[in-house]
Amino acid sequence: MPASFPAGFPIFLVFAAVVLPAAVVLCGFPTTLTLERAFPKSHGVELSQLRARDSVRHGRILQSSGGVVDFPVQGTYDPHLVGLYFTRVQLGSPPKEFYVQIDTGSDVLWVSCNACNGCPTASGLQIPLNFYDPLSSSTASLISCSDQRCALAAQSSGYGCSTQNNLCNYTIEYGDGSGTSGYYVSDLMHFDTIVGSSLILNTSAPVAFGCSTSQTGDLTNPDIAVDGIFGLGQQGLSIISQLYTQGITPNVFSHCLRGDSGGGGVLVLGEIVEPDIVYSPLVPSQSHYNLNLQSISVNGQTLSIDPKVFVATSNNQGTIVDSGTTLAYLAEEAYDPFVSAITGATSQFSQFVRLLVSKGNQCYQVTSSISEIFPTVSLNFGGGASMILKPQDYLLQQNSTGGAAVWCIGFQKSKGQRTILGDLVLKDKIIVYDLAGQRIGWANYDCSLL
Repeated sequence: MPASFPAGFPIFLVFAAVVLPAAVVLCGFPTTLTLERAFPKSHGVELSQLRARDSVRHGRILQSSGGVVDFPVQGTYDPHLVGLYFTRVQLGSPPKEFYVQIDTGSDVLWVSCNACNGCPTASGLQIPLNFYDPLSSSTASLISCSDQRCALAAQSSGYGCSTQNNLCNYTIEYGDGSGTSGYYVSDLMHFDTIVGSSLILNTSAPVAFGCSTSQTGDLTNPDIAVDGIFGLGQQGLSIISQLYTQGITPNVFSHCLRGDSGGGGVLVLGEIVEPDIVYSPLVPSQSHYNLNLQSISVNGQTLSIDPKVFVATSNNQGTIVDSGTTLAYLAEEAYDPFVSAITGATSQFSQFVRLLVSKGNQCYQVTSSISEIFPTVSLNFGGGASMILKPQDYLLQQNSTGGAAVWCIGFQKSKGQRTILGDLVLKDKIIVYDLAGQRIGWANYDCSLL
């Protein structure tokens, strides 16, 4: 049955700020998009399904002024679907709406185009899928090989130039062999903006994005099909960079992803200011949003883990913050002490907890509230910033029978020396990506208040 979502979120203006409950959107030119969640965390999806989705996702990771915008939200979710967050963007003239997954682990905005080979035509998310047609938009133009934006594309994806039509082409390959290819176009993106205390309707700006003419592998899965991907990375062709360069939005964006059964949240092209936000500097010269995780504490006790474990390779140093990953991943040298510490902390509640191992995952059959039994975890980052995790931030409920609920560790053992923080950890927090200051900030927050 279709889920019910509010048509929009209340916005209150105070001077040049947008005031949210206990939080403020500032920094010049915030742009806001409401998000949908395809799968609420209360449903019991197999961890193996989520790991399988993330493994595809991680292949993608390795390869690969204005104002506030408030989009109405609708959506459904299925207990057999994995979790993802997506929003809607309007492109072209006349404007056409596209559902795109928000993705802090890639740079390019791309949508399915007409005559697309292998692109899904229906979605199990019960959302309409559209196809972009540059010939049907009066403001569309093709990006040529000599266009400087084609050079920017080299930072974000495999690209090439057609000798026949001089088009700037792209190819994005995924870890499992899935991928998308097409060509770059320029067209208008439409949104409403708030400048100071004035609402300006029907604002638009020209942006470059991918026109996908071919999709393969998991991208064609109709169960979780969307129109494209909204890359929010740091490179020059990301929408964040393009709108900042045009003076439309600041060089910062934020999101707050709801973790309750209703799902959803908010994405702001601007800064959400909240008094409790702490910041950690980004690891320099990285293609993704990487932080320097230094230690992990459980119930205030720092685990005996060599800090070098969290520095993976010269290509992927630090901890990756990725909204496109469902779970969270730790290197083996960190994973085993982490799970042991969680299990040890529950030993004093043996009358309420029974240990289980399900398909290789450490699980617990619990007859009481997990908040009373399981410890608080602290991820301690460079700059003295700590991310405090409640049990719901590292456990996933699998099922509930006979008055007992089965919860499993949602952190997974990483293949290789990688630490990746996905939606399991990022939900129920304000996350601020301050590109100007080269830092990421966060604060625990009830995103349903937005």
